[in-house]
Amino acid sequence: MGAAQKCLLFHYILLSVTFLCHGKDQFFNDNGNLILPGSYNIPWMAGIQDFRTLSLITIPGTHASMALYGGPETEHQALSLMDQLKVGIRFLDLKVFGLGNTLYVMDGVAYQHSTLKEVLDIVRAFLSEFKTEAVLIRVEPESFEKKTVNEMVQSLIGNDQHVWVASGMPNMGQVRGKIVFLQKSTFTLGIPLIETTEKGSTKVSDVKNKDNKIIKQLNQATEACGGDNAVLTYSSGTGFGTFWGMFLTPKRVAEKVNPWLNQYLRQFYPNQPRPCFGIIAMDFPGIDLIQTVTNLNWW
Repeated sequence: MGAAQKCLLFHYILLSVTFLCHGKDQFFNDNGNLILPGSYNIPWMAGIQDFRTLSLITIPGTHASMALYGGPETEHQALSLMDQLKVGIRFLDLKVFGLGNTLYVMDGVAYQHSTLKEVLDIVRAFLSEFKTEAVLIRVEPESFEKKTVNEMVQSLIGNDQHVWVASGMPNMGQVRGKIVFLQKSTFTLGIPLIETTEKGSTKVSDVKNKDNKIIKQLNQATEACGGDNAVLTYSSGTGFGTFWGMFLTPKRVAEKVNPWLNQYLRQFYPNQPRPCFGIIAMDFPGIDLIQTVTNLNWW
């Protein structure tokens, strides 16, 4: 084999390995090792005008943001919290359980190796470096009264001026560098939150039906954007608890839904202005899908 042929073979192997390791398109990601391109725009919210109301921004989020442990039924993410923030996630979905004077982050009965205080410390560290950004947080109590969790969260944040707990809808300029809490039912700090998710819509026995449900939810989200509430759509789902979808783990659902969701959202790119979808919370989102969501904001 000549030198030129060896060179070509080497480049072919290199390209093959790169493709196998990274894939051509990263809509789904179950790899915990984040490698961002050198030119990646971490502080994407810097491009949002200060006067834009927060409810008029399309925001990528994660469902069960800290659920990295507990087996196929309870694992919804692969990236650490800091890596999620660096890749562009700006909404966190947290279930907490209070024991003593500590709020532990859970997914069902599975402890997710973190407390709410540790989560807030990581988010604060991120925002101290990227002051143009804001991170929205939903806290959902697991099995204890709302008064207790509200008091415990209030105790955690103290008089921190970099935390938004008011119910009024702010504009982007008012929340840069801040944690923004969202309130719903059992948690009463922050901006009121409405969900497009209907009862049973997270149960998946057929992925095609799930796609159709997401379309319906996103249509509802568009109608509600720009109001006094934050609007949340979950694209996540699981087959657990169904007969026909018993083998559809959250990961397997995301593996099929995420590329479809990316293609669905991309169809709106020619629109001027592009539609608002509020918060879209996903399982195992890849870099390209997250960028597709953030790029909906550029008119």
